[in-house]
Amino acid sequence: MNSDISGNDSDRGTLADEISAKIAGSVAAVGGNKRPHPIRSAVFRGLGVILPPLLTIVFFLWVWVTIRNYVIEPVLKGSRETIITFSADIIQQKALSSRNILQGRPGEERVTLKNKKTYIRVNDGTYVPEAIYDAVSQEMGLEAMPPTGLEIYNRYVEETYLKPYIFVPVLFILFFFLVYLIGKFIAAGIGKLFWKAIEQGLEKVPLVNTVYGAIKKVIDFLFGERDVQFSRVVAIEWPRKGIWALALVTGKGLFDIETHTGEEHYSVLVPTSPMPMTGFTLTVKKSETLELTITVDQAIQFIVSCGVVVPTKTIDENKKKPLDSPIPDSAV
Repeated sequence: MNSDISGNDSDRGTLADEISAKIAGSVAAVGGNKRPHPIRSAVFRGLGVILPPLLTIVFFLWVWVTIRNYVIEPVLKGSRETIITFSADIIQQKALSSRNILQGRPGEERVTLKNKKTYIRVNDGTYVPEAIYDAVSQEMGLEAMPPTGLEIYNRYVEETYLKPYIFVPVLFILFFFLVYLIGKFIAAGIGKLFWKAIEQGLEKVPLVNTVYGAIKKVIDFLFGERDVQFSRVVAIEWPRKGIWALALVTGKGLFDIETHTGEEHYSVLVPTSPMPMTGFTLTVKKSETLELTITVDQAIQFIVSCGVVVPTKTIDENKKKPLDSPIPDSAV
């Protein structure tokens, strides 16, 4: 009977060895030790080099096209129409008569009014000032003149008052000035109430409240004034020993906790990826934190990129805060 048991154990051992060998062979066949094809490796390396600058250029081109189509062009059109509305001097042929003509007749190519101002007739039968006509004609060169008086004025206004190298800088200056005024208005008491009423209205609109809320959180995090001031970046072992997480020191630890433990503590925020405006607020022992030589902005970039953007530059050692440096009470 013992021999039967020994025989069965031997058969089981042989079967186990065969299964292990087959599994190892399958893993090797799948490509455990297979080297990537050199052509494919070269293509991936090339993409790794080309794609970052290419996508950067594409992104900025997309931003520029968006600004041009939805900001610059509408403002340019509105400015042009406003200038033409208040400055265009276009006379209809039927408005001319011997009473107001000093030289020429209605319908002739050139007439001079009694105010000694000369007008040129264009294809649609309207008259424009000779100075305007000559300026556009000189600018057009060998190209055909616009067929209507309104189009001639459009071209004249664009070339005289709305040249891109003048209009675009002025537009950006006015834009930043407008943003400044809006910021000052919102900072005032009545401005806050007014804007709060608008946001409450947006929060009641389905779908809009979801999109607006998400965008507002990102914008507030990037440009808004933070109520919590981060004084430094540390690393803590969280959520368990052996796993390190970035944490932003926000202030001193709670007095009751420090009294109970007899150790100094930090209040820290552990941001979550990829949206660091949310996270976990923890109170950790100062002795269990590792101060990092990176800035808060570098830490945020690391978190937003989910670890892809690794900080390469560290804080200047002369400006680095020592571990024993006090934390301002304003940060608590």
